[in-house]
Amino acid sequence: MCGSRASVPFMRRAPHENVATVLVDPRALEDVELHLMSLDLRVWPVSTAPICADGPRRAFQIRRDLLMRHRGAWDLAAAWIPVWVSFGDSWRRGDEPLPWAAHAALWQALEEYAAHVRFHKRLGGVRRLPLPPEPRRPWSGLERGH
Repeated sequence: MCGSRASVPFMRRAPHENVATVLVDPRALEDVELHLMSLDLRVWPVSTAPICADGPRRAFQIRRDLLMRHRGAWDLAAAWIPVWVSFGDSWRRGDEPLPWAAHAALWQALEEYAAHVRFHKRLGGVRRLPLPPEPRRPWSGLERGH
């Protein structure tokens, strides 16, 4: 087979979103979300994420997998909410990897809520999470040139 080339077609990875998977105490979810939003980090509860056909089932699976992996150490999080945390536009540099500062900001923010979150310091990938459309303002007649 000298000189022959492999016939494996070039495969491109589907567009994805880098996310941290976090279990959040429901009593602290709002505070965690507001803090992360102030850092341009977005919180997506898995059970209602727009990319999940069966969000509640996926949330159950993620929670169970994380709890089982820790063999009792995370049992207090058995009823906590699995969320994905993604990075807003201010952290992105086109198609470049996320800067380490983005990772550091996320881990530091989550550590501030250590009693109310459980996570691993690594990112996974999920299909792109679509942002909700901006609310439309009613036309006021005061727009440019009117």
